[in-house]
Order: sequence, then structure tokens, then C-alpha cells
Amino acid sequence: MYCMNKRLITVLGVSIALLLGAHTASAASAAPLSQVKVLKVESPGCGFEDIAQGQEQTRCNHSGPNIKVYVLEVGYGRSAHVGLDGFEVNGTRTPVCAFDNGNLTECTVGKKTVGYLYVFDLAGKQEGTFTFSNTSINAPGNTLSTQLYIK
Repeated sequence: MYCMNKRLITVLGVSIALLLGAHTASAASAAPLSQVKVLKVESPGCGFEDIAQGQEQTRCNHSGPNIKVYVLEVGYGRSAHVGLDGFEVNGTRTPVCAFDNGNLTECTVGKKTVGYLYVFDLAGKQEGTFTFSNTSINAPGNTLSTQLYIK
């Protein structure tokens, strides 16, 4: 699991840094959710497909086993709700942290978590509408969501 998470952070580090720009962590209370975004979809047939802001469906035909979806959540949410065509999917989450230069990376002791990188395994599901939503743990209690049709 550790090697997969380390590879995951390496693969997505540039995407996250570009997405968030030069934001730095503060010592204040937990930040409310400010963004959720599907970053990539991975499959044996297509490899990693970057998902652009506002993209509604994958360009590549990922259908087949072993599809994974990578989601970035900035801020702190209560409990993510995730599904493919309404059916729950399982995943893992890895904290991401900001350093003084604004780049996000895997968290180490003494660094502040600014969000999470989720990896969802579609567990043999072939295609459909992937949805992700979460609600902030603190004010303003906002709910953010994203969806993507995976073909």
C-alpha cells in the first residue's frame, strides 16, 4: 500500500501543483472544502488519462476491468459519498500537504494536511457516471460534488 501511495503522489504531484497554484497552509482551524476534482482515470487499455476542468466524459474508452479514478479534495470533508451509476465504490485516501513553495506532496511529520487524494477502484464495473460529493466539517458546511462519465 505504501509503494502505491508513493507512486500515486509522484504521478499526481504536478497536476495538483498546477491545479492549486501557490497556496500555502496556515495554522488556522481545519479549512472548509474549497474544491473537489477528478484528476485522472486509469485503466490497462488507456493508461492514465488527465481530466480537464469542466470535462464531462473520458476521451478514451476505459471500459474493462481494473479502472481507477483519482479525486483531489481540498479542505476537510465529513464523509465522502462516491458511486458509479448509484452503486457505491471503494477507495483509499492519502493526505496531501503543502510546503512553503506551494507544491503539494505526501505528508510527513510536521507538515499540515490541506486535503486528500482519493483512489477509487471500480471493481470490475465497466462504465458509467462516476460521482463524488462531500460536505465540509466546519462552517460554512458547504457540499461540493463532481461527476464524470467514464466510457
